[in-house]
Amino acid sequence: MRAWIDGELLTDPTGPAVAVTDHGFTVGDGVFEAIKVVDGLPFALDLHLERLARSAVGLGLPPLDGEAVRRGVREVVEGQELPLGRVRITVTGGPAPLGSGRGDHAPTLVVVAAAMTAAPDTTAVATVSWPRNERGATAGLKTTSYAENVIALAEAQRRGASEAVFGNVAGHLCEGTGSNVFYVVDGELRTPTLASGCLAGVTRGLLLEWYGGREVDEPLEVVERASEVFLVSTTRDVQGVHAWDGRALEAPGPVTRAAAAAWAAREPELFGF
Repeated sequence: MRAWIDGELLTDPTGPAVAVTDHGFTVGDGVFEAIKVVDGLPFALDLHLERLARSAVGLGLPPLDGEAVRRGVREVVEGQELPLGRVRITVTGGPAPLGSGRGDHAPTLVVVAAAMTAAPDTTAVATVSWPRNERGATAGLKTTSYAENVIALAEAQRRGASEAVFGNVAGHLCEGTGSNVFYVVDGELRTPTLASGCLAGVTRGLLLEWYGGREVDEPLEVVERASEVFLVSTTRDVQGVHAWDGRALEAPGPVTRAAAAAWAAREPELFGF
């Protein structure tokens, strides 16, 4: 693991480095990106940095120094063996009073690189009862306020699944804690629209471009009619779902296999700095 904070590469990446008054630590006032690294090269770096900037604007943080972020990514990745890893970029509101109000300090910028394990080809998911609020202030932003995801994922794991899936306040299918959901009904590949409150996943957007699929908002119960389901994310790529709330599904099914093949064929185009 390597860690870089506000322009400095840490000698001990696990040592203390962020102030106890940092607004990201005290109230979760921050945004982040997770980027897959293969053979030392980040995937879709430009797209991830564009989304990071959008999330920062949406949260009311100052404009990002894109060159500083890129420098941090390069410094944590280069010079270490990373056949498969991830880079996490975090930007917080910086040191602030112990409350919701922000202080006058500059944001804190942290970049960390570490190895990761490849996701299995298929997994199980569980629906949770807590809804995403598609009208909330942070809807569609990739923020560090992940407490809801922590609770939901723990519930899914208790039920033997690796991902929890949310509906939204309107009762429509929305997203997983860290993934977007695709499903097949009557032979058609579908995924929720961004209006559902789901994150505009980089993998989601690229798969729609490279393979296709219809964006539509439907009641959560539509998955009961799905013949195939798969998840997409930075760490999962295209991952088939073999069970949803205990209901067995074909995984990977023919559409999932075709989508995964399209992904594998185009993915190499976007590795690099």
